[in-house]
Formats: sequence, structure tokens, C-alpha cells
Amino acid sequence: MTHGYDPRTGEPVGEALAETTGPEVAAAGEAARAAGEAWRALPAADRAGVLEAVADALTAHAGELWRSADAETALGETRLRGEVGRAAGQFRLFAQVLRDGAYAGVVIDHGDAGATPPRPDVRRMNHPLPGVVAVFAAGNFPFAFSVAGGDTASALAAGCPVVVKAHPAHPGTSELSASVIRSALPDPALLGLVHGLAAGRPLVTHPAVAAVGFTGSIPGGRAVQGLIAERPDPIPFYGELGSVNPVVVLPSAVAGGAAALAEGFAASLTLGVGQFCTNPGLLFAPDDEGLRAAIADAVTRTAGGPMLSARINEGFEHGLERLGRMKLLAEGTPGPGPWGATPKVFHTDLAAFAEGLPLTAEECFGPASVVVTYQDPADLPAVLARVPGSLTATVHAADPAEARDVARVLTRTAGRLVWNGWPTGVAVNWSMHHGGPWPASTMPAHTSVGAAAIARWLVPVAYQDWPEELLPDALREANPLALPRRVDGRAES
Repeated sequence: MTHGYDPRTGEPVGEALAETTGPEVAAAGEAARAAGEAWRALPAADRAGVLEAVADALTAHAGELWRSADAETALGETRLRGEVGRAAGQFRLFAQVLRDGAYAGVVIDHGDAGATPPRPDVRRMNHPLPGVVAVFAAGNFPFAFSVAGGDTASALAAGCPVVVKAHPAHPGTSELSASVIRSALPDPALLGLVHGLAAGRPLVTHPAVAAVGFTGSIPGGRAVQGLIAERPDPIPFYGELGSVNPVVVLPSAVAGGAAALAEGFAASLTLGVGQFCTNPGLLFAPDDEGLRAAIADAVTRTAGGPMLSARINEGFEHGLERLGRMKLLAEGTPGPGPWGATPKVFHTDLAAFAEGLPLTAEECFGPASVVVTYQDPADLPAVLARVPGSLTATVHAADPAEARDVARVLTRTAGRLVWNGWPTGVAVNWSMHHGGPWPASTMPAHTSVGAAAIARWLVPVAYQDWPEELLPDALREANPLALPRRVDGRAES
């Protein structure tokens, strides 16, 4: 059985749910595959209307959704209502993506029999993956990266059915979310839901599964990769794993005021009890006593909170043991409950940090970070180049020229670069890239947030000298769907 637990007390909440058996996982996969045939054939404009109906359903049920999630996560009404809104917004964004049409990637090169050598007529477009997308829900976002998350929204938009493996930290909320979404789908089987650790293997190895989306830990991601390797037909694995999200503070930023920097850092560090994949785990800063004092003061005034689960809290405590080899710079007030976390910031210098790599740059998931002080900014690029890949990298500076060398390195080590801001919070829009070099993600060319996330669930097909009557509407000469396309090298809209 699987059960939700109240992080404030550690006590079970809601009804216990049976873990999904292997045959039940197989049945969910087959049902999704069958439902996907009609969904895949549905015109994009019709799929867009369904996605908007899902968004409306999530919004209409926001009250019961946030209450269910709060009982299992202790994240509070404000955060959870906002997250329901974000989840609904993702479905609406992908409705826009479908209506825009560029996602189809239509390219036409007309043939020329008189060329040397003769050129065939070749037309290419993107199609949905021929199968089911398996999604592993995250524990830290019960809506935005879970059953109602971006993987589900983008896969449905692409034309693929989905089976989600619910996160054990919020099984009741997962069931409720699935029920709300299914109420707006033309076939409820388009969204399957399975529970339990043992459900992972039969889901990943199901022959109908064509790709896997995953948000979680490095060990969990490696386990899924191992299962995929066992398949007779290995499939794409889009995993979002660990990230330390380095923040580089350059001297000109400190001259502009240490207090504001320190307050921004402390707020980002402790947002959501530090349980964000974009949490600032490393802060590289000048060896400035005033800045360190300001950081210590800001962190001391923070308060922790209950972590999402006993397992996450245990991992955080183990991470603190590793970081404890460094000097403790400051700590906040402990959080309540059996899984209460205490915000902590440690300090080391650049030489010691570099000597301890890669251990000193391992993620500690929770409200913990390391301040790495340096004497000369010129020493930073060589060390930053050795930091593992991250989802984000941030630079604080008043003079862009001062950041030039650091920026060159960070462009190669992170998927999103932030200027004079903080990495927590990921906008859901057309330009967002939420991915990065290993271990931030397994496919750094792809994103799990934003309009481009749909590309993970699409495959291009080229049609050479194909009869007009057999071509998909998107590739026909008259362009009946009025899609943006590139014809003979020229963009048309």
C-alpha cells in the first residue's frame, strides 16, 4: 500500500492506495496506446481545444486540489494555488503552440529533374512518437512537475498518450489531479496513473512506451536509464536530475551594496524549504568581510520548514554531514515537525573548493549552500569549468565587461544564464530552456519547461517524391492548414 503523510506531523493522511501490480501497469499502457490512436489523428486545433478544457478544469478545481496537496506536502495555500495556476498555464501554452503550427517543422524542397544530379522532391514534418510517454512525477512540485505537469501537457500536445508514475509523497493529490484532467479528455485512458516503486520496471519496459520523462534524483535517473538499457529497443530518456546552480558575485556587484545581495541569496536559498531544482547551491563571492557578515545575518534571520518527505529529509541530513567538513557560516531557525530542515550556509575558499572537487560541488537538496570566496576574479573560470553541469548559472555584476570571461565558461556549463537575479522560479513561456549538461539533465539539447518541451515527443519524417494525395495535409502544396513552413529555403508564414 502507498500512503500520503503530513510533513507537519509525520502522520498518514487520506486513504491508503494499493500499489499498482505488473499486470495493472501493462493494462494501463495498453489502454493508453489504444486511446492514443484516435488522439494522434485528431487535428492539432482540436487537441488545442482539449488542452484548454484541461486548463479550465484544473482552475475550477483549484480549491480541492490545493487542500489535498497541502495535506501531503505542507506547502501552504499561496504556493499551491499558484502552482495549480502554473499547471493550467502550461496546458494553455501548449494550446497556443499547436495553433501556432511551427512545432510541426514543415520544410519543402521541390524536385528538379534537370539539376545535376537530379533533385528529388523532399518534404519533412514532425509527427508524434508512435507510442506512450511514461512520466515519472517529481516530489517537490505536486502539480507543475507531477500528474498535471509540463511533461504530461507537452506529450498530450504532441499527440501522445501518457502514463504517469505518481510520486509516493503525494499519492492522493496525484489521483485527484488525474481525475480532474481525465474529465476534460475525450478518452480517460489517454492519461494512465500507476503507484509504487515496483511499478517503475514494468512501465519503463512496456513495449508500448516510446519515451520517458523523469524529474528526480541522480540515483533514480540512473535506475531508469538501466531499465531502458534492458529493453530490446532502447528509447529516449529525458531526465532532469541534480543541479547546484552556481551563482557568481563579481566585485562590482558588492560595491553596489552587500545587504541586498545577501537578502536575495537567503530568500532564494530558503524558498520552498530549499526544495527547488534551481536552488543556489554554490555562491562564488569576493573575499569581503562585509559581504560574508551580511550573508550570515540574512541567513540567521531565515526559518526552515517541514521537508516534503522522510526520504528527502534523510537525504538532506546526509548532505549536511558532507558539507560539515567546511566551516559553518550561518544557520537559520529549525523548521517544525519530524522532517523540519534548518537553513545552513557553509564557507570555504576557492583553492580548497577546487581541491575537493567533485565532492565539494555535489548537490545537497534542501536549504543549504556553500559560499566560496576568491581573491582574484581571474581565478574563477578555471574552477567554474570543473563544476558539474547545472540547470542555471547566475552572474551578479554592475559592469558587463567584468563578467566576460566568467560568462564564456558558464555558457558551456548551464542551460539558463541569469543576470543580476536569482535562479529559483522558472518562467513558462516560448523561450525558456530548463535543461543543462549532465547531471542537470540527460539530454541538454532539450527542455522540460516552455514551448520547446514538445520537441521531445516528436519525430521527423521525410517524404520523397510522395504522391500528393498520400501526403499529410501539412505537406500539401496548397498548405490547407496555413502552417508556417520553409519552401525551397525561404521561410513562409
